[in-house]
Amino acid sequence: MTWLGIENRTAIVTGGGRGIGRAIVQALHDAGASVHVFDRDPVEDLECCAGQVAVDVADGAAVRLAVDALPEPPTLLVNNAGITRDRSLGKMTDADWQSVIDVNLTGAANTIRAAAPGMFAAGHGRVVNITSINGLRGKFGQANYAAAKAGLIGLTKTAAREFGRKGVTVNAVAPGMVLTEMTLSLPQEFRDRALAEAALTDLATPEDIANGVLFLMSDAARCITGQVLQIDSGQYI
Repeated sequence: MTWLGIENRTAIVTGGGRGIGRAIVQALHDAGASVHVFDRDPVEDLECCAGQVAVDVADGAAVRLAVDALPEPPTLLVNNAGITRDRSLGKMTDADWQSVIDVNLTGAANTIRAAAPGMFAAGHGRVVNITSINGLRGKFGQANYAAAKAGLIGLTKTAAREFGRKGVTVNAVAPGMVLTEMTLSLPQEFRDRALAEAALTDLATPEDIANGVLFLMSDAARCITGQVLQIDSGQYI
């Protein structure tokens, strides 16, 4: 895949140990990148990455230290780390709210700020933030998650404006329901409900999301920045 322009580049994928993140790590590895996974809980069977770093992305100082300790400055960054603490807004605790904002939104800002100097020095960079269609439309019981994902879109567009003259593109991918191990373990009614919303007849797999990320990371997308690519089988239209 030499046409992608990804080979021999250093990448960070946050939350890359499982699900969508793991598929992204594999796709970048297969395209020739040296991929480092940032996660609070490293996994033992992730053999396609150059290394795993145990770090809480919500801790800005820890993120900066982790980025500075890499063998080479990263020029590819995927902000995938995310958590949920679902509860209706009236019943949501302060901790439910803050923890999701800290990881899903502040965590992305932390990694972008830490990686940006190396990208500027290289004159090249690709940032892809994993948001959600629920950041575009809202979702009952997910006020914290939807707010964080909506904020991630604003962060994406602002960083795209600020970083463009430095040769860095910043985009977002917005999945709908994705057939990860977690969603496949849910009762069938949840997947049926998502499929009923969709325009297509199949829900996305983690590999479908990874393919979109890989495109936005590639030289083929060199003139695309500040955009939100929905990979949702048409759930949102």
